[in-house]
Amino acid sequence: MSTLFDLSFFVTVPLWALMIFAPTWRWTRTIISSPWIVLAPLVVWAIVAVPVLGAMWSLVTSPSLDAITEAVADPAVLTALWAQIIAWDLFLGRWIYLDSRERHIHPLLMGPLLVGTILLSPIAFPVYLLVREFAARSQGASSAVAQAEPIGTQWP
Repeated sequence: MSTLFDLSFFVTVPLWALMIFAPTWRWTRTIISSPWIVLAPLVVWAIVAVPVLGAMWSLVTSPSLDAITEAVADPAVLTALWAQIIAWDLFLGRWIYLDSRERHIHPLLMGPLLVGTILLSPIAFPVYLLVREFAARSQGASSAVAQAEPIGTQWP
């Protein structure tokens, strides 16, 4: 079970590396544009979740802290939960990456935010939304200035 637990993360590392270290490479956008990039951790999830599907079903249909605490003591349930978290973080990171590229947010700013998404996506996501808002306002102001100045106008 330990191998599958580790595998659920390690299969996503190359994808994260592309988004963080090669964000402007044309193949990065091509690869990351596919929502199927989350398939590998979901396959790990399926391998470990199918045998414990009954236990997991009862957790999601009538959740309680005690039941979840007891269930995660089972390595299969915990590994399935981990693989699901990893897949979700990758899906969220994919959206952040694609959105930031469309908005022309600098990769040096996005690299740490994507690392934050890997580590603590509930914090990194709202931070990205703030960065996104600031970038939109900043680009809006710079395009308004560019439109207001006639071409060829130079400041003294």
